[in-house]
Amino acid sequence: MKNIYLVIAAISLLFAIRPVSAQHEDDSANTSELSYESFVTSAKPIKCLYGYAAEKVGDHDAAIAIFEDCIERFNSVYSMIWLAQIYDTGVGVPRDEKKATALLKRGAMTNDEAGYSSLAQYHYGVALIEGKGTPADRAAGEAWLTKASEAGVQEATDYLSSLPPSSK
Repeated sequence: MKNIYLVIAAISLLFAIRPVSAQHEDDSANTSELSYESFVTSAKPIKCLYGYAAEKVGDHDAAIAIFEDCIERFNSVYSMIWLAQIYDTGVGVPRDEKKATALLKRGAMTNDEAGYSSLAQYHYGVALIEGKGTPADRAAGEAWLTKASEAGVQEATDYLSSLPPSSK
């Protein structure tokens, strides 16, 4: 989870570089190479962080394009989680819980160096238990939550603790 602090710092930097009010300026005349717009078509892995900035300023199309490309190019679990959230909430796209859960499952099954796989495991485990975008499967959900808990995701530990005893 040490990497989460690096991500937060990077995101803070993104907002310092690209304030929300700047999205209303004429970007066609002078787009900074540090703006998220310049990363939509970039081949640099850092673009995945810029997808978050694009989503937070309401540019859903750019965020989706960035996250989809990061998933295709880099198998970015970070992008899978964010894109899953977009589809789960239906912000900027039609709501699609099945697509969201499929992205979380893919992320849960990926072993990334940054540690986002454990977050995907947590979210996928919850989806399985709650039957969100997938048929409910408590045993499989508990297995994914246990894996996330063992990787240090406190939310997974808390969720497991809050479950009523199984009626097996």
